[in-house]
Amino acid sequence: MTDIKIHHTWKKALANEFDKPYWRTLTTTVKKQYATSVVYPTARNIFRAFDLCPLDKVKVVIIGQDPYHGKNQANGLSFSVNKGVPIPPSLQNIYKEIQNDLGITPSYLGDLTRWASQGVLMLNSVLTVLSGRPASHAGLGWEEFTDTVIQTLNKNSEHVVYMLWGRYAQNKGGAIDRSKNLVLTSAHPSPFSVTYFYGNHHFSRCNAYLVRHGMTPIDWH
Repeated sequence: MTDIKIHHTWKKALANEFDKPYWRTLTTTVKKQYATSVVYPTARNIFRAFDLCPLDKVKVVIIGQDPYHGKNQANGLSFSVNKGVPIPPSLQNIYKEIQNDLGITPSYLGDLTRWASQGVLMLNSVLTVLSGRPASHAGLGWEEFTDTVIQTLNKNSEHVVYMLWGRYAQNKGGAIDRSKNLVLTSAHPSPFSVTYFYGNHHFSRCNAYLVRHGMTPIDWH
């Protein structure tokens, strides 16, 4: 599928993926789901994380599992929701850790576009989901695609900060080259494990690393 709407830096780097059998099967299945069911995010936002954060601009990668499955929540960025939608518990907990770590007052908005535009790739492992059915598009092929995204970054970029929260994300990032990147791990910010997420200081550690390597830190407001 060569007519995919994705930022040209990613389209060029991932070109081989779009000709593989799994990709053809994946896109056929997902298109059919969009035509017959309610799927999130909207089709135009499936690759929004890549459009807001070109390959050569990536400074930080935050890995999620799959999009929110509630009405109007998902907007193509992991952990992010559309403006006007109540902030989900995991994101509330992320904001609390930022407040504790950096002294930043938590936002009343759940849209993380402001982070993505600074070079934070908000990457879900699975990029689509059926309404009300978490993980319903797991196993269709998205995982293979996003594994290749991480491999591409690992091959072509250095001094990238990876925030891997929870076992799923840590397994997803298992092959990242720690010698040329910063890999930060902790528990997931969900209410079930947040006690072990708080105090990880990932946001200050991230910015210190970026500054140390001559890059502008992320404004986590």
